[in-house]
Amino acid sequence: MNSKILIIYTGGTIGMVQDANGSLHPFAMERIYDAVPLLHRANYEIDSCQLSNIIDSSNMKPSFWRDIAEIIEREYDNYTGFVVLHGTDTMAYTASALSFVFENLSKPIVLTGSQLPLGMLRSDGRENIICALEIAAQQNVHVPEVCIFFESRLYRGNRSTKVSAENFDAFTSFNYPSLAKAGISITFKPHLIMTTPTDPLLVRKEFDSHIAVLKLFPGITPEVVSAVLSAEGLKGVVLETYGSGNAPTEPWFLDLLNDAQQRGIVILDVTQCKAGAVKLKQYAASLDLDRIGVIGGHDITIEAAVTKMMYLLGNYADRPELVRQLMEQSLRGELTMPNN
Repeated sequence: MNSKILIIYTGGTIGMVQDANGSLHPFAMERIYDAVPLLHRANYEIDSCQLSNIIDSSNMKPSFWRDIAEIIEREYDNYTGFVVLHGTDTMAYTASALSFVFENLSKPIVLTGSQLPLGMLRSDGRENIICALEIAAQQNVHVPEVCIFFESRLYRGNRSTKVSAENFDAFTSFNYPSLAKAGISITFKPHLIMTTPTDPLLVRKEFDSHIAVLKLFPGITPEVVSAVLSAEGLKGVVLETYGSGNAPTEPWFLDLLNDAQQRGIVILDVTQCKAGAVKLKQYAASLDLDRIGVIGGHDITIEAAVTKMMYLLGNYADRPELVRQLMEQSLRGELTMPNN
């Protein structure tokens, strides 16, 4: 039985073609075979749809994540896999968000895009689309994950980060190896891919965006920290610290964090480093954070931390202790639990 893939177009550079005047504009997804003629040779069926509002990915927000999730949920039983065409700027956020939405996912959801529009001669989009479709249509190697495919590499979506605005290899995964590499053939690494679950799919599409990211820097003032932590409606903070989770030990800083936690605000400690992990209590500069109850984010990316916090607050707002517990656990392979 041939595979059947649904392409979901959300917007972004990959879906742009050049008109007679040289201007770039989105093309209709039903013309995907015109844009990528090689798809006529594929041995699987391809359908396509697009969001009602095509956006630049800089305008991405949780309501669009819900729109994408609803399409996949509605069509889940009708397709072998899904390919989401997405702008690169917030692709890692969307991939992370979707990974949390779909619990017990048993089919591939592959996000891809391009640095140059499909309508340009040197576009990287054609290869990215073809490989993403090939991966989603695979029947020999199953990839039951939300992933990003870009420039020959398949990454776990919630481990991915955009690292270049200019190069074709725009994404990487610092703390987890790639799941596959496309060369003459697509070489998968099955031992790194999540196992296919047997439980039924659960879809939770709620997100609460009443969170903030507070990035520390030398000389940060009490006024700045206080302004962030006292924002109206704030429910969670992703605290970007130094090194393995270190932060200032000045009393004013710790008092402000402790006061925020006493008001029920969830605070997650993630490192500013691209690679490595938060290890609370490894240095004296993180002992106090652990003492007042700041949660360690281990090796989670900022994109996964933000979307995971939104997801947990959106779906378990009435169970604050569960939110705290789940923030520190690996739900979809987004972090590496330390060996204790």
